[in-house]
Amino acid sequence: MSTKTIRDLTPAELHGKRALVRVDFNVPLDEAGQVADDTRITAALPTINTLLDGGASVVLLAHFGRPKGAPEAKYSLAPVAARLEALLPRPVHFLDVTVGERAVDATRTLAAGEVLLLENTRFLPGEEKNDEALARQLAQLGDFYVNDAFGAAHRAHASTAGVAKFCRPAVAGLLMEKELAYLGGALADPQRPFVAILGGSKISGKIDVVEALLPKVDKLLIGGAMACTFFKAMGFETGNSLVEPDRLDMAKDLLARAGDKLVLPVDATIAPAMDAATQATAVPREAIPAGQAMFDIGPVSVTQYRALVESAKTVLWNGPMGVFEKPPFDAGTRGVAEAMAKATANGATTIIGGGDSAAAVAEAGLEAQMSHVSTGGGASLEFLEGKDLPGVSALDGR
Repeated sequence: MSTKTIRDLTPAELHGKRALVRVDFNVPLDEAGQVADDTRITAALPTINTLLDGGASVVLLAHFGRPKGAPEAKYSLAPVAARLEALLPRPVHFLDVTVGERAVDATRTLAAGEVLLLENTRFLPGEEKNDEALARQLAQLGDFYVNDAFGAAHRAHASTAGVAKFCRPAVAGLLMEKELAYLGGALADPQRPFVAILGGSKISGKIDVVEALLPKVDKLLIGGAMACTFFKAMGFETGNSLVEPDRLDMAKDLLARAGDKLVLPVDATIAPAMDAATQATAVPREAIPAGQAMFDIGPVSVTQYRALVESAKTVLWNGPMGVFEKPPFDAGTRGVAEAMAKATANGATTIIGGGDSAAAVAEAGLEAQMSHVSTGGGASLEFLEGKDLPGVSALDGR
């Protein structure tokens, strides 16, 4: 069963109504307290504008940072309201509360075509507990509910899952629709060859994704420090590299079952320490010396990975190949990003699974050359694992 979206709402369900929209505005601020990266705000604009064009007023809910269920000035959404107003551009009202009489009154005096951003949902102690009383309070803020916060869809919170029970219709926004279409399409009916790339520091954090993807992909490329646990399982010296000793048996089992689907780096870029970049060298994976550590996949591996990615028809990437923030340990991650851009140009569907991979692609200036860059790292991982996303399952189905 597919999820209903704002496209399924009739003109009568939109015009003159209050659209209560959960967005993901959990964005970084700079030292001056201004929005440093507005990617997530920009991603929500199509939904906001579609609702406004349909004659609705738009009431926005969002979380920001990790306050402990009480107001903290540094986690106020006021700077986000200012950035949203600049992007729309039309007036954006901001209210320093989220629920209660003042909030309800503000939504009722909002004219069609106007936008109101309410204060951080995580200032409410019942938000992360999915408190029913809070969910009912939130439901009073709109005439129908839209979840466009894919990045928070894996959390059963009052503003993502709870409120959808009491504010109906409850549908997906255009960003949520896009996320589910790209990630779901890659899993359900990928064009082949289907290549997945997994990186990052720990195999333990990706094991469910590995298990879910192995039966579906043609090749699964491994990078990052998680490759070192596989190297150790193969009997190689790993020096001071990050290894998870308690995952060695798991790695051995995966190597035995995966066959040639699982592709590991054949070489490594190593150094005595992360801050000893000038001493970085490349060695075969079986020749990592004691006293050194792997900080990136090596140049031969980059070439091999590029060839596999560039010849694919569907590519899914989550997790960097090395310490991409620090040259020269960014070469593997940059190489994969460039190969994905080339694959896109060749007609492939290329999907970045949020998190550090999205940051790396943005840093390389290649965002626009990907089919889809997910706004939700944790949510995309859980979706790829085949887990239920509470913020999605709470919505109306077709």
